[in-house]
Amino acid sequence: MSVSKEEILHIANLAYLNLEENEIDDYLKNLEEILDFANIVNSAQVDDLDITIGANEAKNVFRKDEVKIFKDNEALFINAPSKEQNMFKIPKVIN
Repeated sequence: MSVSKEEILHIANLAYLNLEENEIDDYLKNLEEILDFANIVNSAQVDDLDITIGANEAKNVFRKDEVKIFKDNEALFINAPSKEQNMFKIPKVIN
């Protein structure tokens, strides 16, 4: 599928991309290859195929959410860099 330079610049503008003049040809080539592949996928014969949701039939396996008491807390914290009130103490992640 053919894409014009104006179309590439319009798409780049919509995506807030600042394309350099020397990059436009590469983007044109890549977009044309993507669109050609999409056309191949769209023209694939799927009339006789069964509907499927995924590649396998695996289902989520849930377990009951229950509190378990661990008896040897000192063994849990032996390699922890620091602890506070019987919990792991970690550096602040969110400002």
